[in-house]
Amino acid sequence: MDVKIEKPALPKAGALAVFARGERLTRAAREADDATGGALTRAVQASSFAGKKSEMIDLLVPQGLDVDRLVLVGLGDDGGAGDLKTRDFAELGGKLVARLSTGGTRALTIALDDDETGGVPAHEAAAELAFGAQLRAWRFDKYRTKEPAEKKPTLKSVVVTTDAQGAAAVRFADLAAVADGVAFTRELTSEPANVLTPAGFAERMERLAALGCSVAVYGENELEEMGFRALLAVGQGSVNESKLVVVKWAGKSGAGAEMQEPLALVGKGVTFDSGGISIKPAENMDQMKWDMGGAGIVAGTLYALAKRRAKVDVVGVIGLVENMPSGTAYRPGDVLETLSGQTVEVINTDAEGRLVLADCLWHAKETMNPAAMIDFATLTGAAIVGLGHHHAALLTDEEALATGLFEAGQVTGDRVWRLPLDKDYDKQIDSQIADMKNTGGRSAGTITAAQFLKRYVGETPWAHVDVAGMVWSDKDGDLWEKGATGFGVRLMDRFVAETYEV
Repeated sequence: MDVKIEKPALPKAGALAVFARGERLTRAAREADDATGGALTRAVQASSFAGKKSEMIDLLVPQGLDVDRLVLVGLGDDGGAGDLKTRDFAELGGKLVARLSTGGTRALTIALDDDETGGVPAHEAAAELAFGAQLRAWRFDKYRTKEPAEKKPTLKSVVVTTDAQGAAAVRFADLAAVADGVAFTRELTSEPANVLTPAGFAERMERLAALGCSVAVYGENELEEMGFRALLAVGQGSVNESKLVVVKWAGKSGAGAEMQEPLALVGKGVTFDSGGISIKPAENMDQMKWDMGGAGIVAGTLYALAKRRAKVDVVGVIGLVENMPSGTAYRPGDVLETLSGQTVEVINTDAEGRLVLADCLWHAKETMNPAAMIDFATLTGAAIVGLGHHHAALLTDEEALATGLFEAGQVTGDRVWRLPLDKDYDKQIDSQIADMKNTGGRSAGTITAAQFLKRYVGETPWAHVDVAGMVWSDKDGDLWEKGATGFGVRLMDRFVAETYEV
């Protein structure tokens, strides 16, 4: 979709969206009301419209305007400065696109009143409206060959008008890059496992090279030599070769220079998780194509940072495997030696993601001297039981990481909620024959998984984000169509901007 920011002007076609504060029409809405002979005022009086935040009413073919539809959008009661947040405007942009996407409308103009943004700078509000529109317009229809015409989107362009056009356009350029990163994450998460094998995922990472990143891909022979025994064990039951991808964006040190203490992002990339020998129930197993969601977040974040030329050094370490049952699969009861030299007794082959991350975290710590490490993984069903589909689980001993990630989530809407780390939980993963077990049972499953990972980070500041309930949605959201959400990219872009680019 084509999304732009322009100076205020009444459109000559398509739909026009204007705003109300409670039942009070804002300036652009009053102008539209005057042009239509008071049609908006009469519509408000004749309906239950109260101007609540995100409330909308439509007028079709309004007389006096050259548009097919006039949409009045509520901003909530005028509570003064501070009553609106930046994410409110992104969500409003997304809601408008969702409302008009398939109704025959081809163009939408959103007329923003610069003095009605509730404490959000006008240029920021305009950019966020455009950002939300771009995010919501994305859909994965690659394999829809017989979709009825009435279900296909007709909306092709969105224009946000503001007197602060110059500053808004500059801000939107960065946000558009983030939207491209979100789209990359959604694409990876949406692809079926027969297409997005470990090799298929690694191949798509070459797109980052075109943005200025360095991309290195390691196959099984190299990983065997490097000592990635836990990662390789998870994938040994599949005919699809396991891979490791290391991506570097040297936005601070410069291309070709050696990074000094980069931020390391580590992603679990299980492109399909059958559970292995500890096979999952058949119901909903098709959803396990998105068990690479953590890797998708790392990929999309690096895409966004590189696209907007972020002044930061970041390295992404992505472990890619397929967990399948076969005669060569690893088994419950096996003992694995990880890259760190520590040994793990396998209790359940469906607790595979932490084995992949163990080798990847150790590799990042030992070879990259990171200032901090953050890993992302669809790791435990316990995270969904505890937090549902509203927050990702955040576990860390580092207060700065906890605060930074929490605050970034509150601003962007990619929210995280902190769970404890405590040595008392270590007892659940004690093994009689090895250094640890790969699962601590049902009790506190998200926490014991993080306690397992903690043994592979040493003294490096580290945070673990369990995104099991967040990378996929079975219902539409304000900023996504049902399916892949792209969760995590906006979170990390904001966190990096506030923590490493200041």
